Amino acid sequence: MAQDRAAIPVHTRRTGFDPADELRTLTAGQPVIRIEDDPRGEGGTVWLVTGYHEVRQVLGDHVRFSTRRRVGSRAPGTDDHRPDEAVGQLMDYDPPDHTRLRKMLTPEFTHRRMRRLEPRIEALVAERLDLVERAGPPADLVAQFAAPIAGAVLCELIGVPRDDRNDFLRRCHTHLAEGQRQRRAAAGSAFTRYLAALVARQRTDPDEGFIGMLVRDHGEEFTDKELRGVCVLLMLAGLDNISGMIGLGTLALLDHPDQLAALRRDPAELDRAVDELLRYLSVPHAPTPRTALEDVTVAGRHVKAGDTVVCSIPMANRDPALTALPDRLDLTREPVAHVAFGHGIHHCLGAALARQELRIAFAALLRRFPALRLAEPAREVAFRIRSTAYGVESLPVAW
Repeated sequence: MAQDRAAIPVHTRRTGFDPADELRTLTAGQPVIRIEDDPRGEGGTVWLVTGYHEVRQVLGDHVRFSTRRRVGSRAPGTDDHRPDEAVGQLMDYDPPDHTRLRKMLTPEFTHRRMRRLEPRIEALVAERLDLVERAGPPADLVAQFAAPIAGAVLCELIGVPRDDRNDFLRRCHTHLAEGQRQRRAAAGSAFTRYLAALVARQRTDPDEGFIGMLVRDHGEEFTDKELRGVCVLLMLAGLDNISGMIGLGTLALLDHPDQLAALRRDPAELDRAVDELLRYLSVPHAPTPRTALEDVTVAGRHVKAGDTVVCSIPMANRDPALTALPDRLDLTREPVAHVAFGHGIHHCLGAALARQELRIAFAALLRRFPALRLAEPAREVAFRIRSTAYGVESLPVAW
């Protein structure tokens, strides 16, 4: 087990709900340290930034820190090279191309547009909870609720027909999961081929969905590769993050019965509770690594042009510089400017959708099962430690 943990990049290590003890020891109060792990596999100096203000400095400075990655470079925290099909994602663009794409995409992710999805999300959540209830306890809340909801909402957003969703999501999950590299690559290629066909259909006959709206509103301003890239980004970023938040968030609530009881007494505070869970759990380990485009000083450390900079979201969100008593889960905490969705021009495009989905999922789950409890001791819950997003492998519950 120790050998397995040693093979995990240091910035992705956790202990339960918290950043790993060894990560905190390694940083020892230093907001920027030099590390050996190169998440891109390209060599050179790699810096790990853990301080809240320093993380915001790096993420907020697109002039001196770039997100662009070379085709063939490794994805963060993995040994897998990125396929050609991945190019075209918004995270791989710097201004002015990023500005052009973001300007066209932002209206599709406003709170007003997301509210149009709310009835469909509520229906999908209710449908999954019906299945969970009919199957009876114990139920695996990850496999039977969190993962299916994350996939269904994203398919609904980008317009994957219901008959295609099982195969589409199976390929997507295979591409994301640990496993044989060739199998993952084949699943990724099949996944992007499907998206190419979906985009082609929308070009010919755009519907009222996300891709159809982009095609109708902007036509040839988007290339097919860019439209595919947006869908890839939504699926690959959203699946594990949302399922991780629902599973891990439910465990955190059950592990803090006083907080859960307070939330049940006042469901109107759910928005604030979701915000605190996002900060406290910080499911994404790190945003896309940055490359320094010029020499720059961060917290007194000299970062040279070409160096890689990795920002730790969990450490930044547990920094006392952000909020008092950051290691305490407090669902009544006044919302703070955490970095769970990143910061700067690459702040998560789907943040409003994610908040809405989590609010609906948690509210419906707690309402449906007022006596929800763990079906096994909390110490036996296995955490998802090798994924790009933190979470639990399974969460057996009863009611």
